Amino acid sequence: MRMYDIIMKKRNGGELTKEEIDFFVEGYTKGKIPDYQAAALMMAVYFRKMTEEETLALTMAMAHSGDMLDLRDIHGFKVDKHSTGGVGDKTSLALTPMVAACGIPVAKMSGRGLGHTGGTIDKLESFPGFTTALTRERFIENVNRIGIAIMGQTADLAPADKKLYALRDVTATVDNMSLIASSIMSKKLAAGADGIVLDVKTGSGAFMKSEQDARALAQEMVTIGRNAGRKTIAVISDMDQPLGYTVGNALEVKEAIDTLKGKGPADFTELCMTLGSQMLIAAGKAEDSDTAGQMLRQVIDDGSALHRLAEFVEAQDGDSRAVYEPDMLPVAEIIRPIAAPKSGYIEKIRCDEVGICSLILGGGRETKESKIDLSVGLVLCRKAGDYVREGEPLVMVHANDEGRAREAERRYLAACTIAPTPPRRRAFIKDIIH
Repeated sequence: MRMYDIIMKKRNGGELTKEEIDFFVEGYTKGKIPDYQAAALMMAVYFRKMTEEETLALTMAMAHSGDMLDLRDIHGFKVDKHSTGGVGDKTSLALTPMVAACGIPVAKMSGRGLGHTGGTIDKLESFPGFTTALTRERFIENVNRIGIAIMGQTADLAPADKKLYALRDVTATVDNMSLIASSIMSKKLAAGADGIVLDVKTGSGAFMKSEQDARALAQEMVTIGRNAGRKTIAVISDMDQPLGYTVGNALEVKEAIDTLKGKGPADFTELCMTLGSQMLIAAGKAEDSDTAGQMLRQVIDDGSALHRLAEFVEAQDGDSRAVYEPDMLPVAEIIRPIAAPKSGYIEKIRCDEVGICSLILGGGRETKESKIDLSVGLVLCRKAGDYVREGEPLVMVHANDEGRAREAERRYLAACTIAPTPPRRRAFIKDIIH
């Protein structure tokens, strides 16, 4: 088999076989196929697309290119949740304790943030001492004992995807639905869960800006999951403004804790309830969304979800007292409001720009080596559709550097549009794809 022939076949619109795709993925991962040939194939795929069978073959080849996490020693049906990323997305912090308290084991691999979107691991490290550097044995023991464990992605998890994504990133071949879907799903399949619930974001703060593209990606990933024998459900949710009211690591942890006390923002609570209900349904714990919703509300009302978060933090060497005393979490030195320049309705908040404001303050990474300031960020006082009077606070800035605070203030004001009439209300949950 020759790589030249595979490239020409796809360039001419042919359908690659599983054997040809396996040959390419194995050869490229091991360094036997050079970057220029891999780039040529990716460009051919970009223009000629991939069939359902090709997409599944590529996903499975990348999933099997490294370690496949074996979760057979974990009792029960394991359900994983994945978000395509957004601003203020602290969902795993509240959702996983809720689901675990309902009796569904959550064995999750998460990443760090890069750019304007935050990472679950960074947020969890707001708890003093918390670590995600777990051995496989400790990871499984924690899930069996308390129902939750989250660890960092290993270097050997889907290494073909990591290598291919880096190549696509510099050859303008990222934006292809099959390649995006196979990249995400190869890691999810390698992580070993029996069921996968996907939170596919759409809007200004999401990778998929249009609802049409988000729906297409969701459908593609659900199809891959089904063809791979995994129960897979996708929820399409709005990311046209930050999720909840907080953006920034420790600030988001506090909001997640408030949500587990039943005091969370309406949009964030709705998302947790929707995703949680689908996880319970996937695991066979509930027959429908109404029953699942009642179960999730019960574990919030009786405090068992909050207690499960404390157990989880303690099991991973964190100081669980901060769950009950959030003032122990990192706090910025500068906390001040940004005032509205005029009266009116908040028409739009450019979500990606809000993420960049947090990045400017030090709450995100410009590069993988950047050090994050866990205490900084933004707390929104008004969201889209709210009325604000001139001089009233739009947002509270949490900073440790005066220059960074001023730059974030300037940028936030530019990202926020105030109009004389209220904007049209949009549904927060767009669709659920089974």
